[in-house]
Amino acid sequence: MRSSLIKLHSAVFLWGFTGVLGRLIQLNEGLLVWYRLLITIITLFILLWRQGELKVLPTKVIIKLFGVGAIIALHWVCFYGSIKVSNVSICLTCLSSAGLFTAILEPLFHRRTPKLQEILLSLLGIAGICLIFHFDSRFQKGIIIAIIATLLSVIFSIFNKQILTNAQPAIESKTLMLYELVGGFLVLTLFMPFYLYLFPTTYLVPSFTDWCWLLLMSWVCTVLAMDLSLQALRHMSAFTQNLTLNLEPVYGIILAFLVYKENKELGISFYFGFGLIVLSVILQMARVIHFKKV
Repeated sequence: MRSSLIKLHSAVFLWGFTGVLGRLIQLNEGLLVWYRLLITIITLFILLWRQGELKVLPTKVIIKLFGVGAIIALHWVCFYGSIKVSNVSICLTCLSSAGLFTAILEPLFHRRTPKLQEILLSLLGIAGICLIFHFDSRFQKGIIIAIIATLLSVIFSIFNKQILTNAQPAIESKTLMLYELVGGFLVLTLFMPFYLYLFPTTYLVPSFTDWCWLLLMSWVCTVLAMDLSLQALRHMSAFTQNLTLNLEPVYGIILAFLVYKENKELGISFYFGFGLIVLSVILQMARVIHFKKV
């Protein structure tokens, strides 16, 4: 169990590190995600092929996975776009409210009544974001893009869970990820000319340094992190994993403070707003733990 917890926290730490890498890479957010997807897809394909685990799925399932993959690709574009126009801390602060948005959106997708306690906790987290938005105009654009990224990640999680639950036979996680990322890559490739027209850049090919960061992001923060989390899940419950995932923004913000000294860029409104969001997450975790024990 101890080894599994170390693996899971390592995976969460690596996921939090992607925000720091996103700021290091000079490519714009669209090209950054395109290259990340390309490297990750090639890596996963080679790994699955060498392990004899490549599988052809039914056409209907592939279409669904491609659609979900398009959502995660757009999420990543907005995620790195928010970092580019604001900073890592602002983006991750907004993303830390993903669980709270889930409390509102998941009941709507499943046509059930939202729980009042979850709505109140969601409003507490949103109040934290509004506090930062209102009192620090420098980051308003980044906050808006980060909220869009958060909503996309929540929609992705809901659809992904439905596919995993309803798939017959069950789909292996690596296979699922490969198909979804291929779908995201194809959709992003299709729209890239329009994206570059709207957001022109002369920096189309990564530099040597950017290639190094992209490889690190794809191999370590995506493929390795996914593998560590899957190994951990074999020996622990999904409940424990979900609670641990709440630490991803915390790890990312601490790294941003250490690497970029972002704490010097942020005003008092950020800390009050972040405090409200953290409080809402803690209360939600305490509530889940309480009902788990009952």
